[in-house]
Amino acid sequence: MLKDRYSYIAVFSYDDDGICIEFPDLPGCYPCADANDTDMALRNAKEAMGLHIWGMEQDNEELPAPTPITDISLAPNQIPVLIDVFMPPVRERINSKFVKKTLSLPAWLAAKADEDGVNCSKIFQNALIEYLHINQG
Repeated sequence: MLKDRYSYIAVFSYDDDGICIEFPDLPGCYPCADANDTDMALRNAKEAMGLHIWGMEQDNEELPAPTPITDISLAPNQIPVLIDVFMPPVRERINSKFVKKTLSLPAWLAAKADEDGVNCSKIFQNALIEYLHINQG
């Protein structure tokens, strides 16, 4: 069962050339931000965490339990930040993204469709929905 909300600690490292962000519990999730732009770092951390979790969900990977903040070691230029992500809008945004599919039509049919201003993508979508018996309720 997918959870709607996840919270993990992100470690913000403040350096002269920018803010590096690491999630100790989410290996491979390393967003960053411009130097001295904590607002951008917060936004980037939230977006990266949501995308990372979505990828783990798609791969049927088990999400780890969050490490307690007291168990995270920090360097002098680092601060811990709790990042919270509400997943339903993340999932919806990714799943409703359009992907390009190439299809072939006879030249005469493509010309007639163009002549009549037909939106082939929309017709193809509707035909697939009908063919797959998808109820859009």
